Amino acid sequence: MSAVDSLEDNIKGSFEQLGNDVIYISKLPWAENPSQSYWKYFQRPAPSYEDYQVIKTRVKTAAEVSLMVRIGSKTVKYRSNSVEGAFVLAATYEYATIFALQLDQGRYYTAYEYEHGSDKVILGYTIAEELFGAIDPIGKDIKLMGRTLQVIGIFEKSGKSLINPMDYDETVFLSYTLAKKMSDVKMRNSPMGTHLNVKANVDSNVDALKDEVTGVLRAHRRLKPVEIDDFSINEISVITQFLDKIFGVLNIAGWLIGVFAILVGMFSVANIMFVSVKERTNIIGIKKALGAKRYFILLEFLIEAIVLCILGGLIGLLIVFLVMKILTQVIDFELYLSVGNIVFGLTLSIIIGVIAGLIPANQASKLDPVEAMRR
Repeated sequence: MSAVDSLEDNIKGSFEQLGNDVIYISKLPWAENPSQSYWKYFQRPAPSYEDYQVIKTRVKTAAEVSLMVRIGSKTVKYRSNSVEGAFVLAATYEYATIFALQLDQGRYYTAYEYEHGSDKVILGYTIAEELFGAIDPIGKDIKLMGRTLQVIGIFEKSGKSLINPMDYDETVFLSYTLAKKMSDVKMRNSPMGTHLNVKANVDSNVDALKDEVTGVLRAHRRLKPVEIDDFSINEISVITQFLDKIFGVLNIAGWLIGVFAILVGMFSVANIMFVSVKERTNIIGIKKALGAKRYFILLEFLIEAIVLCILGGLIGLLIVFLVMKILTQVIDFELYLSVGNIVFGLTLSIIIGVIAGLIPANQASKLDPVEAMRR
């Protein structure tokens, strides 16, 4: 359970960086297999700067709108150093606000730099390390796509995560206005080349935002009422719902494994308690002869079984905790034992103690005192 919970929290937490109050407009829907209807989606117009402007000016439920363009892998150079395969990403000014971009050094674009397409660039943490090493990169000039650009910021290093949809470590980030001077930002032939990111304002929910964006975009693209949308509106809930199904299966598998462990433990404790009753039969007889009630004998052995299971549960939790710590260091991925699982483990231990100790305790409580003292 700890392993599955750690995995689920890590992956879902990574996708939550995309924002639960943000919708993503692109050619392709996230909930379908694009290979099955590739030609239909390929023929759709890519989200454009005009779409961005229309949504920005007409959609009242939107707090921020940004257009993002994936330009692709390029080579970036600083003096004799170069990095091949750096991923070039361009976006409009609001992108930083929507996704709360964090910088390790330097700053983001000013409004003036963005409007005029100034030759400024923000680098990913890994790109900066490979290009500059120990040298301070801020203010240095690099070469990208035949143009000289000044480094004004370095993205914060991405944290440990199995899936990191917002990993900027190997990214070169340009303002959209600068990218227009350097590349074709329309990306007409790329199914995933451009995205519109729209964040809902505090007074609206995502459903209301989707409805208004759909109406505005359909009107802007002059779609007739009988025509289907030529764009897809995606949200993070599509991914999280899919993940819920996967982790549901993993939890079932975990329970099946756990049930066998529980059964083995339960029979082991019951066996120990039967032996304990047999070894102390004479003492039980003496206690009953001196006036001990049946419920007193029953509780004595039942509590003993519960204490035995709690001690076993605590040892098991300690082992799990140590294993989680060791694996976290070895695989560079955080595994943890949550408070919820600790409480659940101890509760389960008590339940197992009650079930496993009930029959032996009941047997002990029913012993005839004379017969018991003779054995």
